[in-house]
Amino acid sequence: MPLPLPRPRTVVLVAGAALLARRALRRRIQRSPLWPLPALARPVSGHAERRTTATRRLLVTERTTPAEGVVQLRLKGSGLPAWQPGAHLDLLLPSGLVRQYSLCGDPADPDTYTVAARLVEDGRGGSREVHARLREGEEVEIRDPRNRFPLVDAPAYLFVAGGIGITPILPMLRSLAASGAEWRLLYGGRTRASMPFLDEIEELGADGRVTVVAADEAGRPDAAAALADTVEGTAVYCCGPEPLMDAVAAALPPGRTLHLERFTAAASSAGSAPFEVELRRSGRTVRVPADRSVLAAVRDELPYVSYSCEQGFCGTCRQSVLAGEVDHRDELLTDSERDDSMLICVSRCRGERLVLDL
Repeated sequence: MPLPLPRPRTVVLVAGAALLARRALRRRIQRSPLWPLPALARPVSGHAERRTTATRRLLVTERTTPAEGVVQLRLKGSGLPAWQPGAHLDLLLPSGLVRQYSLCGDPADPDTYTVAARLVEDGRGGSREVHARLREGEEVEIRDPRNRFPLVDAPAYLFVAGGIGITPILPMLRSLAASGAEWRLLYGGRTRASMPFLDEIEELGADGRVTVVAADEAGRPDAAAALADTVEGTAVYCCGPEPLMDAVAAALPPGRTLHLERFTAAASSAGSAPFEVELRRSGRTVRVPADRSVLAAVRDELPYVSYSCEQGFCGTCRQSVLAGEVDHRDELLTDSERDDSMLICVSRCRGERLVLDL
């Protein structure tokens, strides 16, 4: 038996209710701060495809202790992206923290990345988590290697490393030793027992290229004396505590090029004046006081904005800049990436207003 047709009154009531619902929804959308959406050619902020590096999971296959307070992890994968000496990768820790560690293994190994981390008891928690949680058999998520500390061609090299700052330099030393290039290393640390990879480094420099200075034996390394003994055109590489890098920069003779790898973002010589940030996609404007970061001010309005290190290293808080001049204070973005984006945890505005794709 065919079903009875709905009565005309019922049809009219249902159609009217649907029309009212559509109108109510349209009014609600138009009242939203996200309406109308600006016609941006390529919105990138907050989109997965905007990240400059891929994410993958690797297996911790070996954990060793190359020095007191330092752990070395061998991370196994398959067909991993190639890297060059000086590169680092991001570890996405189980807690959600993101930390950067220099690759200190063999670039010719296509299936393994090796990193080393010193325990910093009074740090922000990343190194404690690496030491406490990352064991053999555990998986860890990473972002593919990046390199802002590449080894350049030069007639001679001087390396100055302090403690765990030897990690990005070690692959450079291996490469130069194999090529027969002219190089020397000044390596300092609190004690010999605290200096990772010391045996290998002394073997590489058995012909006198390496000077090891343990503070409990001989005080601080004399960077000025090492620099004074360089020839014009020497590439000087330094990684370590801020006072060491400041000393190297202050004593650098003319005609030498300086390459630094920092543990923390460098202080900017620019001031920290207040400014405004327009959040274009959400139709809001926030004021950034001199004593607050863009990230903090933005999260007052948009609490979902992601961040991690708050030191300008991990890139989690990177946002697209639509207008305004940025005072870049990070240690991550390349020159081309700085053309249209910024890390809002540390970078600021050189003028009075920035416009972000948020």
